[in-house]
Amino acid sequence: MLLYYITDRRQFPGPEEERRRRLMAKIAEAARAGVDYIQLREKDLSARELEHLAREARALVRMTPPPLGRRPACLLVNARLDIALAAGLDGVHLPSEDLSPDEARGIWKAFSRNSKRETRNFLVAVSCHSVAAARRADQQGADFVVFGPVFEKVAARARPGVGLPELRLACHDEPALDPRTAASYSRFMPVLAVGGVTPENAAACLEAGAAGLAAIRLFQENDVAAIVRQLRGSVAPAAPSGPPPAATI
Repeated sequence: MLLYYITDRRQFPGPEEERRRRLMAKIAEAARAGVDYIQLREKDLSARELEHLAREARALVRMTPPPLGRRPACLLVNARLDIALAAGLDGVHLPSEDLSPDEARGIWKAFSRNSKRETRNFLVAVSCHSVAAARRADQQGADFVVFGPVFEKVAARARPGVGLPELRLACHDEPALDPRTAASYSRFMPVLAVGGVTPENAAACLEAGAAGLAAIRLFQENDVAAIVRQLRGSVAPAAPSGPPPAATI
């Protein structure tokens, strides 16, 4: 099972300096606990501030050993492909209706050639809010998608989350697919559930076909190691594996 911590330092109390200190501590805690991915989602920061934060987080994650037998956490940044490349992060998380995954990967390849930096991989994740968007991201080469909100209401439209049936469809559940189009999907792209995910409903997401869980509050408001143990202890060892870890740029 893949676990994905999405940051939001504004949820921490106190002045900005204290929020950043607590954010760095939580990132280290997540990396140490064996969270697979950490996404910097600090939308209010300027490009310069976000790049500085990204470089600091990158150094912190790389110096924080994961649990025995687990891969180091991969660090991504929300939306800012330029900052992901400049700061040497493991990947970028694209919002819905942003660059396509293949466009982002093309920019990364051009950057790699021009900078003459040795690279092997770069993760491209995509936020998806519909089955059609998830399938499009799959066809365009996303490494994985974060799908939802599954349980929470969509505040902007005051309607319920997409729900477990839509999550099941996004995960390419065989019986639910139209057989005329099923062959066009890779079925290898992991789908992570997001939006109101808790230890109590995590199993339902996995049963629907999700390869993992993404959240802000679930990790940020709790002891991460305890949450990871609780989540991973509730699933069978044969849970889906994710894409290979990204090599550093």
